Amino acid sequence: MPATSSTPPADGAAPQSAPPKVTSKVPAAENTLRILKLLASKRGPMAASNIATALGLPRSSVYHLLGVMEANGFVLHLHEEQRYGLGISAFELSSAYSRQEPLSRLGRPLLASLVDAIGESAHLAVLHGRDVLYIVEERAKNRPSLVTDVGVRLPSHLTASGRAILAALPKSQVRALYPNAAAFTARHETESPIMKYSALSSHLDQVRQRGYATEHGEVTPGFGSIAAAVTDHVGWPTAAIAVTFLEDKLPPEEWPALAVRVRKAADDLSLRIHGRPQPN
Repeated sequence: MPATSSTPPADGAAPQSAPPKVTSKVPAAENTLRILKLLASKRGPMAASNIATALGLPRSSVYHLLGVMEANGFVLHLHEEQRYGLGISAFELSSAYSRQEPLSRLGRPLLASLVDAIGESAHLAVLHGRDVLYIVEERAKNRPSLVTDVGVRLPSHLTASGRAILAALPKSQVRALYPNAAAFTARHETESPIMKYSALSSHLDQVRQRGYATEHGEVTPGFGSIAAAVTDHVGWPTAAIAVTFLEDKLPPEEWPALAVRVRKAADDLSLRIHGRPQPN
């Protein structure tokens, strides 16, 4: 029968301790990150008890973790409200994320593959106020240059990229961005310009139903675009991928098939940033 740990070896040597267990997770670190992700997903601060309930953690553990996080600036305790919100260190992480341009780095190879597959130019844009800001452009071979170069800003309601992002926002947020007629502009005369909120709202309803956004010559006459939103882990639109082409080279009946490819690229980027694809 094998000797137990309490039985010394026959040679009188001191018993060897059992090898330490290798754990696959560090509970405190994991729970700290869960708290940060929960706070980041909410629109306002939360009570510690609500955090504990939402995550299924003991209150004592949550208070202990929040204390450490507060001491390091990752959460802020609002004493009057008895709630916790994200702190300045969390903001600094967000700023560092932006500085490192992860969307551009992750999105560029996806756009390059999309352009190779369809032979049309593509770009990645983010919302900046009421505008979209283009952060990546991949131009297809033998295709004309576009106004949507990196660093260019355009009114979001005029572009497929902007419409895809706006359609994924809460309607109240869109209304806040477009409070009156003065918020709308046009670059060119088109058949059905979007120059008031009711027209924009109706158009965005169509985008949600269809699953992708379109644009017909509002930015540059003769050019059309198809776009799909890139979303994060809570479904918030962080960007949009779009392709732009000469409308007379692509019949309208071929647009849905192209939209499938654009939507696939947007969903792939959503997953790469640990987000989730848009629901069909």
